[in-house]
Amino acid sequence: MTRRRGESPSGGPATSKVAGDGRPAVDCVFCDIVVGKAPASVVYQDELVMAIMTIGPVTPGHLMVLPKRHYPYMRDMDEETGMRLFKVTLRMERAIRESGVRCEGIDLFLADGEAAFQEVLHLHMHVFPRFKGDSFRIEADWSVKPPRDELDSVAQQIRRANDSRRGGASS
Repeated sequence: MTRRRGESPSGGPATSKVAGDGRPAVDCVFCDIVVGKAPASVVYQDELVMAIMTIGPVTPGHLMVLPKRHYPYMRDMDEETGMRLFKVTLRMERAIRESGVRCEGIDLFLADGEAAFQEVLHLHMHVFPRFKGDSFRIEADWSVKPPRDELDSVAQQIRRANDSRRGGASS
């Protein structure tokens, strides 16, 4: 199944009617799932996050981990919820491997922003089993190898931004 950038799983435009304050969003299918207005096959839930089966799986066992509060993008999410999202992602990865679902590897996929092909503007992490011959592909030119000075320059930019957010130096 191929979707165009900015298109939701239902074929319509990706939409979200709130900023990142965590309140339920108008027209957000994941918010509707969280409050019980839309059906879902729930694998796990706690007070901060839930894991549900996706209705458009890449492979059998494909699920998503999402915050229960509405956060369109990673930058909107608080650290506690982010840490829980990744902890539950790790649990789901292990559960998939131990479940008997065909699994020779696992992919984690989090698209943050429409340019990254985020289709539903409610942050979510895809966790899906991989196996030789499955249909998932990422088309990219991995052969481009920038010179070390370019990598160092970009690393310095990111390090500065990180240090200014944390108020401390990094190594």
